[in-house]
Amino acid sequence: MPGASRVIHMSQRSHSIWRYTGERLIAAVPVIFGLTVIVFFIMALIPGDPATAILGSYATPDNVASLNAQLGLDKPLWQQYLTWLTNLMQGDFGRSYSLNRPVIDEVLERFSATLVLAGTALIICAIMGLLAGILSAVYQYGVTDKGLTLMVLIGISTPAFWLGLLLILFFGVELRWLPVSGMYEIYGGGDLPDLLRHLVLPAATLALVATGVIARLTRGSMLEVLRQDYIRTARAKGVPERNVVLKHAFKAALVSVIPVIGIQAGFVIGGAVYVETVFQWPGIGRMLVTAIATRDILLVQGGVLVVAASYVLFNLLADVLQNLIDPRISS
Repeated sequence: MPGASRVIHMSQRSHSIWRYTGERLIAAVPVIFGLTVIVFFIMALIPGDPATAILGSYATPDNVASLNAQLGLDKPLWQQYLTWLTNLMQGDFGRSYSLNRPVIDEVLERFSATLVLAGTALIICAIMGLLAGILSAVYQYGVTDKGLTLMVLIGISTPAFWLGLLLILFFGVELRWLPVSGMYEIYGGGDLPDLLRHLVLPAATLALVATGVIARLTRGSMLEVLRQDYIRTARAKGVPERNVVLKHAFKAALVSVIPVIGIQAGFVIGGAVYVETVFQWPGIGRMLVTAIATRDILLVQGGVLVVAASYVLFNLLADVLQNLIDPRISS
C-alpha cells in the first residue's frame, strides 16, 4: 500500500536523522573538552597576576599571597584546571573577581545581546550571499556577475572595525540617520523600533565579510550544478528557467553551502568582539575586552568557552540541516 510504505519511509528517515544527530553530539564532546584545555592554559600564559589586578593599590606581597591562596591560584596549574573543570561539569563557572557576581549570569546576559547582533548579521549575510551567488552564476561573466564579484571582493578585504568607523562617520555623524552606539537609547526608547535602529549599523558591518564568503561559494556551487546533465535535460523538456534555477540547481547547490553558513555563524559571533567594541554594543565581546584588561580570568574563561561551544553547536546544526536536505550524507 502506498500510504503504509510512505509512513514506513518517513519513520526510517526520522530514525536516521536522530541517529545522525546523536552521533554528531557524541563527536562534539571531545571537541568541547579540548576547548576547555585550550581556554584554560592559554589564559594561564597571559602575563600578570590576577590578585595584583584585583587589589590595585592594596597589592602588598602579603595581601597578594593571601588572595592567591583564597582564590586557589597558588596551586599547580593542573590542579587548578581539574577544580575548574569539575565545577564546570556541575554548572558552576565560578565568580567574577571584578563584578562580584556569578560568571554564568554575566556571560548569559551578555551573550543574549551578542546573539541578537550575530543572529541578525547571519540572516543578512545568508540572504544577501545566497542571492548574490545565484545572480552571479545565472549571469556568469556578465555585468551583474562582474559588479557583484567586485563588491564581494571589497567586502572580504575590508576590516570590520574600519568599516564600522566609516559607517559611523557617514550615517551617524554626517547624515545623522542612525544611532552609533549602544543597544537602546539612554533616555526613553527600549522598544523594538529602538533596538532595530541601533542594530542596523553593527549588523551590516558584521555581515559584510561573511556575505562575500557565502556569495563566492554559492556562485561556484551553482555553476557546477548548472553544468550537470539533468539540468540540461530539464531545460530541453521546457521547464521554465526560474524553476530550473531555484527548484533544481539551487536545492542541489545548497547542500554545499549550508556547512559554510554554519562556519560563518561562528565567524560572526567571534567577529562581534571588534564590532561590539566599535559600536559600544553590550555583548560578550565588550565583556571579554574589559575582563582581559582587569585580569578577570574566570570571566574570560567562561566567555570564551561559551563562544567556542556555540561555534561547535552551530556547525553541528548545519550538519543536521545538510543531512535533512541530502540523506546520503549520513550513509
